[in-house]
Amino acid sequence: MVILRVEHLSKAFGVTPVLNDVSLSIDKGEILIVVGPSGSGKTTLLRCIQCLEFPDRGSIVLDGVSFGAGDGPDRLWRPDPPRVLDAKRRRVGFVFQRFNLFANLTAIDNVTIGPRRVLGVPTADARKRAAAILDRLGLADHAGKLPSQLSGGQQQRVAIARALSMDPVLMLFDEPTSALDPELVDEVLQTMRELARSGMTMVVVTHELDFAREVGDRVIFMDGGRIVEEGRPDVVFAQPKEERTRAFLRRLLRTSAAPSTASDDNASSPIEASHAIPTTERRD
Repeated sequence: MVILRVEHLSKAFGVTPVLNDVSLSIDKGEILIVVGPSGSGKTTLLRCIQCLEFPDRGSIVLDGVSFGAGDGPDRLWRPDPPRVLDAKRRRVGFVFQRFNLFANLTAIDNVTIGPRRVLGVPTADARKRAAAILDRLGLADHAGKLPSQLSGGQQQRVAIARALSMDPVLMLFDEPTSALDPELVDEVLQTMRELARSGMTMVVVTHELDFAREVGDRVIFMDGGRIVEEGRPDVVFAQPKEERTRAFLRRLLRTSAAPSTASDDNASSPIEASHAIPTTERRD
């Protein structure tokens, strides 16, 4: 069953086009991986799906409910009234590159603030649910700590818990490991693996190709605001059809390769040279 449908989505910042006629659909429980170079439109796509940025044209339908309207002959997108749009956006969880936690609130208070203030959940019920989510993510012992007392990986997992506390039907991840030290990356990826196994529908912008190949059901490669190629991760990463995809993967692997790694010219496929993918921050 299709839970998200995006059709003919376009967005420009001033005279600079960022998304150009992007269409995609995601089934319930599917894990969609989005890869591409900096400036390809990945982050803007996620932000438009949750209407943190308003698209110029196109349509967004989540679980049968339209976000705004873009169904006229010119497909110009029109936002819903603010209160209506806010209610719809609650069904989408967003995990940013930076953790965006409230520095003056403990981990459990960061998780409860949304349900209490937005959904009107009683404090006791919100704390009970938050404690259960933190425990599920291996953070029960850190519930009373401030963000400054947590590692980067722990802070990002609190951010994931905060998004889950709103009971979303779709989770969006914008390079969630890019701001982390390499040794902290795996604990966040493990949390995301557990979410995938639980059946959560997820759209993940990442350069962690091993994770994408392991968890992703489908991958799209974006460049220049367009979807250039899509398919199963193992196929796209090993045998990309488009030269632009091949060039991106070669460059990504060249950047991450150790000095002793064989050159890309001697590799039979873009992913044979290395499995270690850099996590440096890339913004669209």
